[in-house]
Amino acid sequence: MNNTVIREDFREILRLVRPGSRVLDVGCGEGVLLDLLAHEKQVDARGLELSASGVAACMARGLSVVQGDADLDLDHFPDRSFDYAVLSQTLQATRNPRHVLDELLRIADRAIVSFPNFGHWRVRWSLLSRGRMPETKALPLPWWSTPNIHLCTLADFMALTADLNLRVDASAAFAGAGAARPMDPTSAWENWRSETCLFMLSRNSAPPSREPSPSSGDLFDG
Repeated sequence: MNNTVIREDFREILRLVRPGSRVLDVGCGEGVLLDLLAHEKQVDARGLELSASGVAACMARGLSVVQGDADLDLDHFPDRSFDYAVLSQTLQATRNPRHVLDELLRIADRAIVSFPNFGHWRVRWSLLSRGRMPETKALPLPWWSTPNIHLCTLADFMALTADLNLRVDASAAFAGAGAARPMDPTSAWENWRSETCLFMLSRNSAPPSREPSPSSGDLFDG
């Protein structure tokens, strides 16, 4: 961990998560965030990762991670298996973001979600001045190689949370390599100035539970 550059959204997630809680990191990559949470917050850290290389890297860190697809495999987790489900810079790469967000808050009491804001002024300026898909610090890849298939603005995301009847428990914004700052997600100005957005969400009311698939322990025990 000493040689790893810690992303600012990871620092904010670390601040939000309660010590000793149960955490599922969806799209956990090589396990940097999970490792941080396990060592600094002593959480019961579990991960779901699509790539075999990511799973192998996590296992090399001694983390409990299974290979799976957020669009399909969250359905197999029982209700309220975790205190937090984390989806960091991954929502826009899912095929069905609405379903994924809904599932996060079925299997966990709170969801922590971060994503690049397509309403940021640099994105708008690039489209206006160049007429091309933007490449920014938050969106560094050209359109033909990016994994992002459902980019959204802050306003779009807030509309989705309202549609799902979700409550915003905390929110923060990032620009460039700067640290997190408080954000009012209802402000139109924030949709211009926030390059990356992070939310901690919970349900305003619990949806009807459904009969679970295997227990989370079964999923991670092989």
